[in-house]
Amino acid sequence: MSATPHVWLAQASERAEIARLLVEFRDWLGDKEPSAPQMERSVEILLEDPATEFLLGATGAEPQAVCQLRFRHSVWTSTEDCWLEDLYVEEAVRGAGLGRALVQAACGRARERGALRIELDTNEHNLAAIALYESCGFSASSKSHGEATARDLFFGRRL
Repeated sequence: MSATPHVWLAQASERAEIARLLVEFRDWLGDKEPSAPQMERSVEILLEDPATEFLLGATGAEPQAVCQLRFRHSVWTSTEDCWLEDLYVEEAVRGAGLGRALVQAACGRARERGALRIELDTNEHNLAAIALYESCGFSASSKSHGEATARDLFFGRRL
């Protein structure tokens, strides 16, 4: 029987653990960049940014899961919006409830900061992530400007 997942707000002293988990996520995605030192430096910079938070999760003492939260003011809600970014759970503990615990904690942190909306993106082929997010109340049509059945689409461009 596995231990109950627990989640906490990461501290600056945990930057190496955050970076380690993000490097594992990078590898799982099949990428080679950024390098581990670059990742750790980025985490260090982000931990200094009051608009960014990291949550860590574990079923034991050592962190086994991470997610990044980014906050910004929205003209549409006149409050902060939260972007849930880079959620990753180590493969050995997937299915133990860490992903769900991170999503629930992320929603809690967003509410604590006064956000009225939390958003994220995921690859359409990542069916496990989609199932998790939908089971936590996320929807592909959350913005509902006009036609309530239209899906929200995320677009990006490399510069």
